[in-house]
Amino acid sequence: MSETNNWPECMNCDEGRLVPLSDFGAQGAAVHYKAWVCTSPECEFNLKIRNGEIHINEPIIRGARVR
Repeated sequence: MSETNNWPECMNCDEGRLVPLSDFGAQGAAVHYKAWVCTSPECEFNLKIRNGEIHINEPIIRGARVR
């Protein structure tokens, strides 16, 4: 079983998986699992932690694609 199969299934669409994203805090320290997003492009379900509060399904701002 690959590592990606260990991520939880998205309960919003039942097709994708929720994968974690990390970020950096204001002081530059790594913040692991700051957000979870569905791997299905059509679903776009997401959970984000900001200042200790959980935000669900905020709009996704698409940045430049990494090649």
